[in-house]
Amino acid sequence: MMLIGRLSKEAGTWWAAQAPVAGVYTQGRSRRNAAAMLADAFESLINRPGFKVTVIDDGGDQVLIEANEPAALAAYVLKYQREVHGLSLAQVAKSLGASSRNAYARYEQGASVPTLDKFAELIRAVAPEVTLMIGTRKPALPASRRRAQPACAPRRRGSA
Repeated sequence: MMLIGRLSKEAGTWWAAQAPVAGVYTQGRSRRNAAAMLADAFESLINRPGFKVTVIDDGGDQVLIEANEPAALAAYVLKYQREVHGLSLAQVAKSLGASSRNAYARYEQGASVPTLDKFAELIRAVAPEVTLMIGTRKPALPASRRRAQPACAPRRRGSA
C-alpha cells in the first residue's frame, strides 16, 4: 500500500510536504529534507518498533509514501479518517453491519490485516470521499516513447 503525498516550494527557502489523506503536514529547507521530514513524521506518529517509511520522489509535485508494514500505515489512515469525520468505533461497526466494534478496532490497531476488498469497504465506511486507487509505482512512458516489443521472439531459420 502506498499513499500519495505532495512536495511544494513555499515562499523563501522552505519546502512543504504533505499527505492529506493521513493528515500529515511538515516542511524542510530542501526538497530532500522535506521528503525526509514526511517519512519521519509518519514514523513518529505511528510509533511502532521497526516501522519505517520511504518517500519516493520522482521530481514532480507528487510523492509516494510506502511503509515496510503496510497494515500499520493502513491502520493509521483508518483511525485518522474516522476521527476527522467524527465517528465512534461503534458507529463505524454499525455502518459495516458488525455487531461488535472490536472487529473494526482490530484493523485500526493493525492487529488484523484487511484484504484489498475489505480495506476499500473500511475506508468507505469512515471516509466516503476517499478512494482506493491502483496504479504503477512509476509513471508509464507515453505510447510515443515506448519501444514496440514483439509478442514473441522471432524464430531463426533452420531452428526447430
